[in-house]
Parts: sequence; C-alpha cells; structure tokens
Amino acid sequence: MQTKIRKLLKENNAVLLAHNYEPPEIQALADMCGDSLELSIRAADTDADVIVFCGVHFMAETASILSPQKTVLLPRADAGCPMADMITPMALKARLAAIPAMPVVTYVNSSAAVKALSTICCTSANAIEVVQSLTEDELLMTPDRNLAQNTARHTDKTIHLWDGCCPIHDRLSVADVEAARKAHPEALFIAHPECRPEVVALADAALSTSGMMRFAAESEASEFIVGTEVGLLHPLAQKNPGKTFYPASETMICPDMKKITPRDILTCLENMSGQVRVPEEIRIPALAAVERMIALSR
Repeated sequence: MQTKIRKLLKENNAVLLAHNYEPPEIQALADMCGDSLELSIRAADTDADVIVFCGVHFMAETASILSPQKTVLLPRADAGCPMADMITPMALKARLAAIPAMPVVTYVNSSAAVKALSTICCTSANAIEVVQSLTEDELLMTPDRNLAQNTARHTDKTIHLWDGCCPIHDRLSVADVEAARKAHPEALFIAHPECRPEVVALADAALSTSGMMRFAAESEASEFIVGTEVGLLHPLAQKNPGKTFYPASETMICPDMKKITPRDILTCLENMSGQVRVPEEIRIPALAAVERMIALSR
C-alpha cells in the first residue's frame, strides 16, 4: 500500500501533509509533518499540483485559502474539529451586532467562513503578538476561550471571549498534571495554550506543537510531561533520541485526528476524491485575515 501511495503521489504531482497529531503510520507516509498553518504555508511554496492533507477539515480549507490554484484533498470528509464547529458565521455576526465595534482575532482552528468575518487570524504560537499588534484596546477573540484567557494574561487589552474550546485540551485538569508530576518528578511540564488557564499556570512552558518540538530539542532536560494530544509524542521521541516523553493524560486523544488510514489516502489518490475548495467570496476575505497575521512574522 505504501508503494502504491508513493507511486500515485508522484504521478499526480501531489504532496502529502500530516499534522503532528496524526497516527505514526500516517506521519511516516507524509512528505511533511507539522502544525496546520505551517504545513499549509510550506505546501503553498511547493510546485505540487495536489495537496493531500491528513488532518481535519479546517486545515484543508486553510490550504485551499493559501493555494487556490492547487487541488486540496482531505482523505476523510468526516474528519472535523469540535472547536471549529463551536462558532458559525451567523453566530459571529449576531455577536458583533450586539457589542461595540471592535476587531475580531480568530484562531486558525476555525472555518474559512469565520475567518472571512475576522480582522486577523492567530495561531497558538503568535496569539500574544497578534493581539499586541492591534491599535485598539478592546477586541473579540474566537473561538477558543482558553487560548483567549491565556493570551489575556500577557496583555493589558480587554479581550472578550467566545465560549468555545478544544474538548481534548479542555479536559486536562490540575489533578492530571499533579499526578503526572508525582510519577515523573524530574520531568518538565509543557502545556498547549488550548489547555485551561489553571493548567497552563503550572507549566514550565506554554507552547504550540511546533514550539514544543523546538523546546524539547533545545532543552537540556531529558524528561518531559506533554500537555497536548498524545499524537505529538511520536515526533517528539523521533526527533529527540535519548529523551523521554510522557503524556500529561492518556485520555488526550482526538478521535478526528485518528480517522485517516493509509487505505483512505490510497482511495483518495486513486479517485482524486475528498476535494476541499473554498469559494472565492469567502477565500479572499479569509486570506486577508491570514495574510495580516503572516505579515507580522515577516
């Protein structure tokens, strides 16, 4: 099956992307692994005609936003994101009509249609920088309340919350962290900013998945408790031989990130099925919000 997939990727001039949370066998097949926005940016810079995105729906949409000339395929149409589903364009419009005029900072873990209504996007790595870049003192941050609260700790701006979250990160508790630290007293605890503020407050570092990868590589520590989806433990261990990584909780498993199988990828490439394409009337304003964020990094 692996041979067939590589052959079809070559024949279709396709690049295979896998998010850090995908199962090890999917990451092993991929041309590129990383976090969602990083992968979309890197894929846009390739000469590939086709992007096969092993992740969830909003990630494939982001790839389509950045690469409208490429065909973007999602091997499983039912691979979604509960947090992205916690906000709709209609609900966002209603909220904006009910509050004073203010910018909207939207986490990339959201639909293209919600991005299109936003002032600027952010990632878990640059949320503080994005908020600080705004001239306004008051803003609405969607859809992750935990990321918004963790960002608010680092700014004097007033941040209005949207009541959404990642159920996987939100379920990690202080008790879980304390138990992990008791079991591994020498380990550093690294937490994702999608975790609850009281959990992030316990962390030695609060980092995105790509930030965790860099932190582990650069740290002199040899043991780490990882407060994010357990899929990240695979690339962490691969890139850091001699270091040990423990899940903050064995329950931090995202079912949507585990849906895609090698068979799904093969079927997708054989039939060129699962195309995700963002309509231009949504793509153009969504692109503006994403590009405003990317411009900050540049």
